[in-house]
Amino acid sequence: MKAQCGLQTTSHIARIGKVSDLALAESRNGTGAEQQEQEGLAAQGRSGIVGLVRAIPIRWRILSIAALNSAVVLVLALLIWSGAKTLGSAWDDVRQVRKSDKILAVLESETGRLQNLIHRYINQPSPDLFAEILLLREAVLGTLSTRASTDPMLSGSVNELERATERFLSGFGELRALQTAITKTYEDQILAPAKDMAGLYSIIEGATGRREARIWPTLGKSRETFTAMLVAANAYYLAPASTSADEVRKSADAIERTIPAMIDFSDNDLQRDALRRLKSRTSALHDGIGNLAELLAKRTDLLRNSIDASQAETIGAIDGLSVKMRQREQSAQMTFDHTLADISRKMLWIAAIFLAIIVVAGVIIALSIRLPLRQIMTSMRAIMSGDYDRKVAGTDARDEIGAMARAVEVFRKNAIAKRDAEDELRASKERAESALLELNAAQRNLIDAERLAALGGLVAGVAHEVNNPIGISLTVASSFARRADTFDTELRSAAPLRRSQLEEFVRICRDAAQQLVANLHRAGELIESFKQVAVDRSHAERRQFNLGESTDQIVRSLRPVLKRSPIGIAVDVPEGLIIDGFPGSYGQILTNLFLNAANHAFPDGRSGTISIAARPRANGDIEIIFADNGVGMTSDVQRQAFDPFFTTRRNEGGTGLGLHVVYNLVTQQLGGRMMVESEPGQGTTFRIIMPRAAAGGAGRGETDSGTT
Repeated sequence: MKAQCGLQTTSHIARIGKVSDLALAESRNGTGAEQQEQEGLAAQGRSGIVGLVRAIPIRWRILSIAALNSAVVLVLALLIWSGAKTLGSAWDDVRQVRKSDKILAVLESETGRLQNLIHRYINQPSPDLFAEILLLREAVLGTLSTRASTDPMLSGSVNELERATERFLSGFGELRALQTAITKTYEDQILAPAKDMAGLYSIIEGATGRREARIWPTLGKSRETFTAMLVAANAYYLAPASTSADEVRKSADAIERTIPAMIDFSDNDLQRDALRRLKSRTSALHDGIGNLAELLAKRTDLLRNSIDASQAETIGAIDGLSVKMRQREQSAQMTFDHTLADISRKMLWIAAIFLAIIVVAGVIIALSIRLPLRQIMTSMRAIMSGDYDRKVAGTDARDEIGAMARAVEVFRKNAIAKRDAEDELRASKERAESALLELNAAQRNLIDAERLAALGGLVAGVAHEVNNPIGISLTVASSFARRADTFDTELRSAAPLRRSQLEEFVRICRDAAQQLVANLHRAGELIESFKQVAVDRSHAERRQFNLGESTDQIVRSLRPVLKRSPIGIAVDVPEGLIIDGFPGSYGQILTNLFLNAANHAFPDGRSGTISIAARPRANGDIEIIFADNGVGMTSDVQRQAFDPFFTTRRNEGGTGLGLHVVYNLVTQQLGGRMMVESEPGQGTTFRIIMPRAAAGGAGRGETDSGTT
């Protein structure tokens, strides 16, 4: 702490020295003429308006500028608010006019479409067209009753529009009734007589026994004339034209004229009776054409005078309203432009006047501050150059700058005291540097001690783990040697050797051999596991392998081991993940993780589930997630999980190398990284992220797994 304080003090002194040097350089650059000018300005500042302003505190001077700015803003805001009201009213008129125009455009479009539908319905009546006309009629009436009647600009003209529209729509009702009469007339007075005439022609032809009969030529011409008349009648009904009606009448007259001749040429009473009936039906058809012509003429007049005229009247009313809307919109636009120009002109004048006032006041206030500050600056330069004997000017003023001058005077006195303390500070710096060297040496000693402590812990862990199986093996071997000596003594004695003694010796030999093999194999496993701790060991040969297939093989090999515990295994590895790496290392990673979870996550035969999943990442890496829903880890255990020889079950056979081996394989051989996430009672999740192509090289082979 003393060394640190000494360094901070030294740096502070250095900064003060730099400031002093800069101030000294500036003071040397000054000239006598500049000093004279400053003194003259100071004398001017003590007189006149500037002197009067200095009697006011600086905060009030600055606040006066702010007050002037606020007044400008307030006046401009009031002006803008007043103009905004006028502009808002004009804009509301423009917006309302445009809204009313949209309603008029909708009415014009709907009435025009309704007129077209009525004409189409007259030419080709159909239920669909009639339904569409009714829907559009309701839409027109709805627009008038809901939108136009509530519009403030259209409400006075809605009655006129409604009357014109009602005449237009009522004309459609009359037109539809007339169309029904036309259809009935056509069916009853045209089609029905024509159908009877066709039947009578068939009767006459059937009553004529031979082609050589005198009636046959006249009958054939009459039949052709009837066909032409029927075609003309249908054409006249579908598209009324005076030529079609005249053709029907001419054909009917021609048929009537040929009937007396055919009666003279008839051979029997059946022919004559049919011809008389034919004449009657021809006359009826002739009259029907006349009636149909009258109805069609009425329909034409109704379309012209009621439908089209009413629609034209509606359009005219809409056009008149549109003209009024345009005039009102132009008036509102003129008001908008005039108000905007007036506001701009007033704002310009007000801004110019207040700007002049603010500039004048700002110059006066600036002079009342700048001149005394120059005096203080001159005194500061003298102090920084080492001239501590020159008293600071302006200390008798009562404003804030006077307070600053008095503070500079205090600073001058403190500078004198600082000069006296510099020698003592230099001595303190030398003592602090000496203490810093001692602290660095102590730090290096602590680091070396920490390394030795870690090495001692590693050796102790190795000795403790290997000592158990070796000690047991030594005990068994010693006991076996004593039993062999005893058996040899019994064998050399004079007493005969019994079979039970031999069998007992064989049993003891077998038990001793089994215990020796088991413990020495355990010691071998530990020694091989300790080899895994070295970071320079490598693993099997490198090759490409399918991650999903390798995972399935490893899980199948582990299922017999996990059968002793009620633990389920779930695997979710997609097909097609090809890894260029070390399948042996990957197998040992999964094996150690499985055995670690079986021993620690599910103690005392507890049931649970272990899941392993893999997925590709965007940057070409592979993420492997190994999770269990077991007892989880505390934060202390989680922090030391990958440390060598750390285990929570050392008394139950744990070596503390399992997760450490896994961590080394992931980070060094596979070139990846490994994280652990766990909460007590919430299970544990290991996340392994490794590249598709491993970074490590091939080595000596695999080492058996350990447990933590």
